[in-house]
Amino acid sequence: MNKKNIQLDYKVKIKKIIELNEHYYDHSKPLVSDAEYDELKEKIILLEKKYSFLKDKNSPSNQVGFRPSKNFKKVLHKIPMLSLANAFSKEDLENFKKKIINYLDLEKNFNIEFSAEPKIDGISASLIYQNRKFITGLSRGDGKEGEDITKNLKTIKDIPINIIEKDFPDEIDIRGEVFIQNDDFQILSDKFSNPRNAASGSLRQKNPEETKKIPLKFIAYTYGYAKKLNIKSQSEFLLKLNKWGFKTNQYNKTFNTIDDLIKNYLDLEKKRGNLNFDIDGVVYKVNDFNLQNRLGHVANSPRWAIAHKFSAIKGVSQILDIEIQIGRTGALTPVAKIKPINIGGVIVSNASLHNEDEINRKDIRISDTVIVERAGDVIPHIVSVDKKKRPQNSKKFIFPSKCPSCGSKTVKDFNNITKKK
Repeated sequence: MNKKNIQLDYKVKIKKIIELNEHYYDHSKPLVSDAEYDELKEKIILLEKKYSFLKDKNSPSNQVGFRPSKNFKKVLHKIPMLSLANAFSKEDLENFKKKIINYLDLEKNFNIEFSAEPKIDGISASLIYQNRKFITGLSRGDGKEGEDITKNLKTIKDIPINIIEKDFPDEIDIRGEVFIQNDDFQILSDKFSNPRNAASGSLRQKNPEETKKIPLKFIAYTYGYAKKLNIKSQSEFLLKLNKWGFKTNQYNKTFNTIDDLIKNYLDLEKKRGNLNFDIDGVVYKVNDFNLQNRLGHVANSPRWAIAHKFSAIKGVSQILDIEIQIGRTGALTPVAKIKPINIGGVIVSNASLHNEDEINRKDIRISDTVIVERAGDVIPHIVSVDKKKRPQNSKKFIFPSKCPSCGSKTVKDFNNITKKK
C-alpha cells in the first residue's frame, strides 16, 4: 500500500471514530459494541506507530471522550481526566509491567503491588470539594474541559454534600462513576436501551428535578488533585473514601503478581452476570502513589494504569422465527426471534441479523441453535450456527421479494464496498 492509500485509510478510520464518539458521548446512543470500538481504536494507534507521517488531532492517541455539550457551562479540569490504555491478554499485562519497570529503571524482579478495581460501565464525574463542601461537579467532556453538571450530581444520594471528617483535604477533586443498578433500570427500560445510556441521559438533563427522579448511584475510585492529602497508596485512599462517606466497590483488591491479576479477572468475569451493575473489565493501578507520580502519563493516558477488558458476553439459544422489520426509510431489516436467555444479567429475546447477505453468509435458518453475542450497547447479534444441531427438515431462509407492509417489490441496494447488490 502506497503512502497516499495509507493516509486515505487512516482518514477514513479517524472520520469513523469521530462519528462513534459523538453518538457515544454526546447522544448516549452508541452505534457499535465496545469491542468493535476498541478494535477500531487499536487499528488507528497501530497505524500511527507504524507510519510516523500519520497524525490527527482527533486520533484516540490525542483525544479523550468528546467535546462538552453546548447545553452546559464548560469548565476546565485542573488536572485532565485521562482515558486508559487497554489490555486484552496476559501478554498485554506482562508488557504493561515490563514498561513500568523499564521506565523507572528498576530491577527486573522488583515487586510492584497493583490495585485491581472492577471497571463499572457508567459515566465519569469529577466532584470538587473546598473546605469539606461539595462545590462543583463536572463531566469528563474531552478530558481537558468538562460540563458543569453540579445541580444534577447533587441529586445523587451517594454523593455527600458536606464532609464531617476532619482529615478530609482542604481542597480535592474526587473522581468516580455515575451508574444505574440493573434492577433499577427495569423501570427505565422503555426509554433507554441499557443502564449506561440511562445514566448518561439522566445526568445530562437540563432540569435537575428530572434527574432527581432517576435512581443514580456513584462509586468513587480516584482523585484529580488535592491539597494536604497525606496518603501513600491507592488502597489506603479507597479506605479513606469510605471513612469520608463515599461508596467504593466491594470487589476492590490488591495483588503482587500478573497470575493473581488474571485469577481475579477470571473470577470477576464469572460473577459478572450476577452483579447488580454492569462492568466491562478490571482496572489495574500501581498501588504506590510515589511510583504513580514518577511514572506520570503520556498524551491521553497514565503510565501507571490499564483497563483489562472483558470479552463480549455470549450465550446459546434457538431461533424461533425470523421477522422482517421496516425502518423509517423503508429499509427491510431481518431480526431473529430467539428463545429468551439471560446474557450478562439481561434477558435477550431478539437478535439482529443485519441484512440478507449476513443471513446467506452464515446460512442462518429458523430452528437453528446459535451463539448469540451481547457486546456492549448495541442489539445482540448472531455470531455463528451450530449446524450439527440443525433439524433435518430445515429450510434455507428466503428473503421476501415483496415488502411485508405495502406489497411493493423489494430492491436491493448497491454496496459501494463489495461492488455488489
